[in-house]
Amino acid sequence: MSIGTGIVLVVIGAILTFALDFQVEGVNIDLIGYILMGAGVVTFIIGLVLTLRNRTSVTTVHNGTDGANGSISERRTTTTPDETI
Repeated sequence: MSIGTGIVLVVIGAILTFALDFQVEGVNIDLIGYILMGAGVVTFIIGLVLTLRNRTSVTTVHNGTDGANGSISERRTTTTPDETI
């Protein structure tokens, strides 16, 4: 969700900075656009880091026709960042 939020902030900031041409007294619209684009980039990077940080998946395989006679095997895969040795 934070990746999408970052993209939306960058788009809104770019629209305010480059596409709109109007003046509001006491407010610099271009500066607000640049601030939104910067916040969007930071949010996008944080979202990527949190997404790629630690992943764990569990796969359960049932073999056989019923629970009493079939075998169950569980495979756990953990993907962590590269560890320095």
